[in-house]
Amino acid sequence: MAVSSFALQINGSVHMHLVSHGLKHLKTSLSSTVKPFLEELQHNPMKIDVSAAIRNTSARFLDAFVDSIFHFADIPYLPSQKNFAPVEEIGGLVEVTCIEGQIPADFPEGVYLRNGSNPQFGSLQSTVSMFGRSSQIWVEGEGMIHALYLKKNACGQWAVSYNNRYVETETFKLQKQRNQPIFLPAVEGDSIAVAAGTLLNMVRFGAANGYASNTTVFEHSGKFYAIAENYLPQEIDISTLETYEEWNVNGAWNRPFTSHPKRAPESGELVIMGFDAVKPYYVVGIVTADGKKLSHKVDLKFNRCCLSHEIGVTEKYNIIMDYPLTIDVKRLLTGGSFLKFQKDGYAKIGVMPRYGDADSVQWFEVQPHCTFHLLNCFEDDNEVVVRGCRSCEAIIPGPDWGQDKFEWFSRGFKFTQPTEENPDSSIREGYLFTRVYEWRLNIVTGEVKERNLSGNELSMDFPMINEKFTGLKHKYGYTQVVDSVASSSAGNVKYGGLAKLYLDEPHQPEPLENGGENNQVIEVGYHKFAENIFCSGTVFAGKPGGSEEDDGWLVSFVHNEETNVSQVHIIDAKKMESEPVAKIALPQRVPYGFHGTFVPIPSHP
Repeated sequence: MAVSSFALQINGSVHMHLVSHGLKHLKTSLSSTVKPFLEELQHNPMKIDVSAAIRNTSARFLDAFVDSIFHFADIPYLPSQKNFAPVEEIGGLVEVTCIEGQIPADFPEGVYLRNGSNPQFGSLQSTVSMFGRSSQIWVEGEGMIHALYLKKNACGQWAVSYNNRYVETETFKLQKQRNQPIFLPAVEGDSIAVAAGTLLNMVRFGAANGYASNTTVFEHSGKFYAIAENYLPQEIDISTLETYEEWNVNGAWNRPFTSHPKRAPESGELVIMGFDAVKPYYVVGIVTADGKKLSHKVDLKFNRCCLSHEIGVTEKYNIIMDYPLTIDVKRLLTGGSFLKFQKDGYAKIGVMPRYGDADSVQWFEVQPHCTFHLLNCFEDDNEVVVRGCRSCEAIIPGPDWGQDKFEWFSRGFKFTQPTEENPDSSIREGYLFTRVYEWRLNIVTGEVKERNLSGNELSMDFPMINEKFTGLKHKYGYTQVVDSVASSSAGNVKYGGLAKLYLDEPHQPEPLENGGENNQVIEVGYHKFAENIFCSGTVFAGKPGGSEEDDGWLVSFVHNEETNVSQVHIIDAKKMESEPVAKIALPQRVPYGFHGTFVPIPSHP
């Protein structure tokens, strides 16, 4: 999963509640600073001048207060977590010459980019204070982009080089200037500590969490952006990885921005959305194909804040995912977590005309679930088909504070087939087990058909397709496959293989040893890595001029935990079970990360 830190804009009434729940002694000393900041946040929360905030006297007082009360400490990495640890910037393009096998002659020239969490000061941070403990969670490190450049020289031979660089958000630059972390952890921990961290971050910087831009890289109208959904995209130069300004669509978009915008079929418009912790909770936008104008913006009038990580598109519709992973500041005030998966909550999928409004959305009630990532959506006669990677519960934010993280992961990835004697076993265990799932939504009758496509054998996520088929009917999909044992021992997700989904090829269900069924309805082919080898950021790179949907390669950052060597593997998408056609050894370790993208850049004569 690729979900980053979450912005909470907190208003004055919430501030008063926080004070009444254990922060009364802050009221007098901070009131003159809190009020103007919160008033400005209410009017324009994303335009706080952070640099100005730390220059005035009140900000200096707050800095001194925080430094005296809160003690930062590194969160150590266990041996099983060593490749989640950050790396330094390599300093510029480095030629890569160690290649096992051969890069195909018809492989597209271009750049393979992958974003991920890379904590700026060597580790994620926790704090201890008079209010208790709080800690960052595994998705909160600053963004770092890793890039592999594949070009042909004048002789037609491949020239390969690598670079990496931090995404230099305002948060990154402020912390670099001060040479220390500045945002207090405000997601996981004791409720009063989280509340205090949230309040102080809002007062000092205008946001509950830092801006990381660590989730993915996307392109629109020839420009490239790093993004995490708690803030605006940051434009980057993919040739140098330099960070430019944030992109607010010429001032028309002033709120969080999804990590997974979608390009509409045919029109080339960019469909975006943003969720927030205060009203409006969920807003949809349409950006023109040239990227210059926000041609449509609408509040869908949600009655809660759902951490919806992705939006889908078809030829005519926008697809809205609403599931019970919610952000609610009021829960903090009663000793709970503001980010929580509500097991008894409802789930809906909305089918919205491209330029519709809140009243035009046709909602379909579905079984409760968490689906961070969509494979694809398309129209099939009267049905809208939605395919995604669905689990019973959410891996974000993680186990409750104080719960054993490793035991939680182990139980979560252990799928147990329900039986007559134990009908709820798959709920008590296997709650993180992610299947490729399909919803068929009949827009005429309102009927919903749900089914598990990939079965119960292996958990899989981070889906991808040939992007030419975004919003259109497709035959193939690809995912990363979870290594449940390694994930359990690391207390974090590791992907030990890749899968190809043959969506038009039915599979005969096979009996399981315990008498249940696998429930797999499509054929699935696997590419499994050797023991202690794991991947991240896998993408599909289409073959130039390819005539079939699966003409191309899967490209993935791969790390060997035994040798501590990172590579990029290129795998023929038509021969999933075969060895990679090329393994490109990188000049330094690449930590596990989130989403990747491949940008074709053909040479010009």
